[in-house]
Amino acid sequence: MARRTDSFHVLNWIDTNFVYTGSVKNITFSTDEDVLRRAREKALREKTNLNQLFRDWLARYLGMDRAAERYRELMLRLEGVEAGRTFSREEMNER
Repeated sequence: MARRTDSFHVLNWIDTNFVYTGSVKNITFSTDEDVLRRAREKALREKTNLNQLFRDWLARYLGMDRAAERYRELMLRLEGVEAGRTFSREEMNER
């Protein structure tokens, strides 16, 4: 584990080996120094890093769009489905 020292903090860095089959785009974010420090420390405790956490979050974020689209498609397919009768409030709330 490499150790990096700057004027404010001593952080432990985890070296990770990732194999990418396509191109990887670097992006830059801005945040408060304290937030960044605490996020790095938490990621270290979880044996991960901020890059991996962001990639995981981005995949979930995109998945939410796909799930919402699948739901809309299902509702469109079910539009013509009829229950055969009208249910009372009590019947609809039975478990």
